[in-house]
Amino acid sequence: MAESLLADFPGIKDAILLRPDEVLSLKSRIESEGKGIVKPGDLLNHLFSPSKTEEKSALVNVLKSSQEAVVISPGVALAVRLRPGVWEYILLNLDGDDELTVTQLTVTQYLEFKERVLEDPRKGLELDFKPFTASTPNQTLSSSIGNGLQFLNRLIASKMFNEKEILQHLLDFLRSHNYKGQSLMLNNSINNLESLRSALIRAVEFLEKLSPETPFSQFELIFGEIGLERGWGDTAGRVLEMINHLLLLLEAPDSCTVHKFLGKIPMVFNVVILSPHGYFAQENVLGYPDTGGQVVYILDQVPAMEREMLERLKRHGLDIIPRILIVTRLLPDAVGTTCNQRLEKVYKTDYSHILRVPFRTEKGILRKWISRFEVWPYMETFTEDAAKEIVGELGAKPDLIIGNYSEGNLVASLLANKFGATQCTIAHALEKTKYPDSDIYWKEYDEKYHFSSQFTADLYAMNHTDFIITSTFQEIAGSKKTVGQYETHTAFTMPGLYRVVHGIDVFDPKFNIVSPGADMSIYFPYTEHSRRLTNFHPEIEELLYSTVENKEHLCVLKNRNKPILFTMARLDRVKNLTGLVEWYAKNARLRELVNLVVVGGDRRKESKDLEEQAEMNKMYQLVETYNLNGQFRWISSQMNRVRNGELYRYIADTRGAFVQPAFYEAFGLTVIESMTCGLPTFATCNGGPAEIIVNGKSGFHIDPNNGEESASILVDFFEKCKKEPNYWEAISLGGLQRILEKYTWKIYSEKVLDLAGVYGFWKEVPKKSSLENAKQRYLEMFYELVYRKSAEKVPLAVE
Repeated sequence: MAESLLADFPGIKDAILLRPDEVLSLKSRIESEGKGIVKPGDLLNHLFSPSKTEEKSALVNVLKSSQEAVVISPGVALAVRLRPGVWEYILLNLDGDDELTVTQLTVTQYLEFKERVLEDPRKGLELDFKPFTASTPNQTLSSSIGNGLQFLNRLIASKMFNEKEILQHLLDFLRSHNYKGQSLMLNNSINNLESLRSALIRAVEFLEKLSPETPFSQFELIFGEIGLERGWGDTAGRVLEMINHLLLLLEAPDSCTVHKFLGKIPMVFNVVILSPHGYFAQENVLGYPDTGGQVVYILDQVPAMEREMLERLKRHGLDIIPRILIVTRLLPDAVGTTCNQRLEKVYKTDYSHILRVPFRTEKGILRKWISRFEVWPYMETFTEDAAKEIVGELGAKPDLIIGNYSEGNLVASLLANKFGATQCTIAHALEKTKYPDSDIYWKEYDEKYHFSSQFTADLYAMNHTDFIITSTFQEIAGSKKTVGQYETHTAFTMPGLYRVVHGIDVFDPKFNIVSPGADMSIYFPYTEHSRRLTNFHPEIEELLYSTVENKEHLCVLKNRNKPILFTMARLDRVKNLTGLVEWYAKNARLRELVNLVVVGGDRRKESKDLEEQAEMNKMYQLVETYNLNGQFRWISSQMNRVRNGELYRYIADTRGAFVQPAFYEAFGLTVIESMTCGLPTFATCNGGPAEIIVNGKSGFHIDPNNGEESASILVDFFEKCKKEPNYWEAISLGGLQRILEKYTWKIYSEKVLDLAGVYGFWKEVPKKSSLENAKQRYLEMFYELVYRKSAEKVPLAVE
């Protein structure tokens, strides 16, 4: 389907003319379908079964490109996705004369038609955030999605070249930039662009006579007289480099120089990272409900960011101690964890801490854990209390606030607005993607999941934030066949609550792909024998091979000589651990070739999570139905990350493999961990792992919806390893090389601080201020009219 076909309305109408028999066939199917929403996999089957000669017809191509069909006889409305981020909406209508008419729909018209699926489609607010992005041109190429910083650098360079007032703003920005009242770049003797150029040229002439290693302290007084302060660098060479970058910006700006200068200005000294839900601690929490990859992500992120901040401050000659606070929830009923401690130092850091703030109501402090879906009534008070604690702990306002997950991003938005800080949003997972039709049928979900609050919080944060970090392209805009997590928030309806005609644009330059890594002090290749933690081997052998069953491990492995097929994740539906067990159980050859070990859930205590309870019951049934004892081991969640690192390597010693079978995975930290340890990895084709792994070279993609095929891929791998002993090593090495090229925390932390610098400057550009003020008022209205009312309806927890 050519993109121009739908862009040109007459072209559509002419192209989708059917023969009378085709029209009658389509009409019959529509009438039998009645009223409802049809998803991509069922579109052709339900609405049109083409013969081989018709497979290339215009209608078939339209249906293949459609991500949704809304059937209300005698019509079908189609949401056609031409490519990632580009949508058109059309209505196929069959009147009484058996003639097909084709009408192009606006977003509003399509959503109105979709709402008619409900018996009583009540109207709500109509939201459109598009007018507030008018000051920043958007990208247009799908290949540009997620490369917002590059686009913004080019935009700033262009404006500097064509609009001299932005250079004046740059001067004002440098004059006002300070740390606790002390100027860092320019003093008051430089008050216009000419005096700035003159000072910079004088500085260059002076510096060129010095050795590049000359410390700044030796010429600090002279520079003060010129008008330059101490934030340019710690040596003559670094100061000269920064000054030359600024001179180039004043003379002939280009995107590379914008990045090198604005990205390297010392702007971030105090960072606040929000992650309110779950059990957030450094030990004994992994595997608890709502506690998994996000906690690992942040605890690996913070030491890397602190190291990068310290290095940058040192290079700029600034004797400033950076601070990072992870702000989370204080849990008085800590269940054997440190979640009841107000302040806890982060491991492998010098100046970073976990700051815990309780959930509070008029009746007092909430003591127990509650699900991430139930936190909404507590967020506003939590934000107020957190703001006081943050200022008290830092002794200053934060420069950068990073939100995590829906409620963390909501709190980050409120705090960023209060403090005037640069805001970064990290979703990790957007629940709207996980639950099909959870928008239009939100009322059916709301009692359990409270999506009216969650989706509103997501939409609010996306539009409030200065920049968004995702781990993969797929998080933003999916693939050719699948819709991205953020892309699902472009246009949707929650009848009776609100209709979104433009929620977020995946081409917005605020999107940036910044992939995390694994903590390489914990996760390192199995071949690094001198670093191997052999003291854990007796415990690991007990975990894997002991013949005694208990609440920590169920079933035994009779043949220790077989490779181990290994997986580790939370025991919830989307992670699909029970699906993997079923694939294995049904494939006799796979059972002959390998043992299966699953780490997930906690059989040592009764779960409060209903989804985990259901998955646990299913696991018991699979063990019994397929007589898995002897080939399968189910181990309760393991909370010792250091030992888990050696567990990956121990599995590698058996010439085993790691499997991540999730129905959808936003990124896949366990995939990164296993590959870093040199363990060949098989992972879902839905989401981040499809980008992490180059299929057949650094691992393998599997389809979680096709267990038979996935099991066959696993069988083929282990069969080939038996025939070609070097094949296992080739895939192992390919995975490790992929990690070192792209997925390390050093690369991550450099990018995040560069983003904070450039976006921190851009948010202060005066021309944007009037539009930003209007956008802020619009967001405040949205918050007051929708979020606050929705949150008030969420029941408070009963102690």
